[in-house]
Amino acid sequence: MHDLSFFRSNLEAMAERLAARGFTLDTAQFRDLDARRRAAVTESEQLKAWRNAESAEIARLRRQGADTSERQQRVREAADRTAALDQQAQALDEEFRQSLAGVPNLPHESAPVGRSEEDNVEVRRWGQPRQFDFEPKAHWDLGPQLGILDLERAAKIVGARFAVYWGQGARLERALMNFMLDVHTRDHGYTEVLPPFLVNSASLFGTGQLPKFAADLFKCENYDFWLAPTAEVPVTNLYRNETIAAERLPIRLCAYTPCFRSEAGSYGRDVRGIIRQHQFQKVELVKFTRPDQSYEELESLTDDAEDILRRLGLPYRTVALCTGDLGFSAAKTYDIEVWLPGLNGYKEISSCSNFEAFQARRAGIRVRAGHGKPEFAHTLNGSGLAIGRTWVAIVENFQQPDSSVVIPEPLRAYLNAERITPRGALS
Repeated sequence: MHDLSFFRSNLEAMAERLAARGFTLDTAQFRDLDARRRAAVTESEQLKAWRNAESAEIARLRRQGADTSERQQRVREAADRTAALDQQAQALDEEFRQSLAGVPNLPHESAPVGRSEEDNVEVRRWGQPRQFDFEPKAHWDLGPQLGILDLERAAKIVGARFAVYWGQGARLERALMNFMLDVHTRDHGYTEVLPPFLVNSASLFGTGQLPKFAADLFKCENYDFWLAPTAEVPVTNLYRNETIAAERLPIRLCAYTPCFRSEAGSYGRDVRGIIRQHQFQKVELVKFTRPDQSYEELESLTDDAEDILRRLGLPYRTVALCTGDLGFSAAKTYDIEVWLPGLNGYKEISSCSNFEAFQARRAGIRVRAGHGKPEFAHTLNGSGLAIGRTWVAIVENFQQPDSSVVIPEPLRAYLNAERITPRGALS
């Protein structure tokens, strides 16, 4: 969320910067709200000044024995009018804030200017896509053949876009979770946290999912509980309405959670396999930093996520999202895209974003240095990584002519195996 007073005073500049991300700011609406509020505040202040002067005059006249009943009645009427004006100003303030809650973050000056994902800028690549000497299979064919992936039974249990993992498939998912958490906590300096998988509306507002993206979420009937769409929500809100001592920053947290998304608006996209699911598992990286260190921390967070792919030997590329492709709350984002033979292309496996003070202002997360005035912290997050898509990348990239899958060396101790073989057909 934006600073209210700054936004009011810089409407045209805000509109220009927001236009770079394809957002049209209704400046007329905000000007009208602000003008009506200012008019109410001005009239209220004038009436209060008149009441003070008139009350003093009434007191003087009463000491002289004069009849002041009519003047007292006018003061009472002015008091009623002042109360109504103050209430009107508060209501207009709240309407302004609610409208402001739907305005996305400003893009950072280093974000490439563009309209869509076609304008994203590749910043680096690692590894080369494997050249197969046989026709590779997509995971939606290879998984069932190996007996490790079952989409039909998942559909029977709940519906489309869910998966059941069997045997070595389930163990691979669990191995990836443990491997990612171990690397991030042991080697990258993160503290592991296991948060609730349900969150309330205040938490979703704090990170920017509400009110704008309610259709993308699953809500529990009769409760102010929502299924967490990502661990970003509960982990960021650990510090909601708190002030963090500057010497504690940066705080680096990682968490494993299942994630739940309705995928509203994605009809017809990635319908095969497990690329786009209503439920998927993820290890998330979240940081709280001082404003002057957040972009340095974004680079290191992105490298931490990339490191998982390097250790697993999975080719990837990293792109800087253009202004028109940024998420609602993000000022700058790097997407990490892993190579998937089944799609013959790169697919996003992590988005690493700096939200600057946007989330912290919504969630009331402040930082204080010594006895100085508190300021809003900067928050960052990124997938480290999406486990399901990493699962897909391993199965597709390391498949063999006999349909077995070579397990990357860092995972072998977790699985106590070197290959996934087609021995365990679906029961």
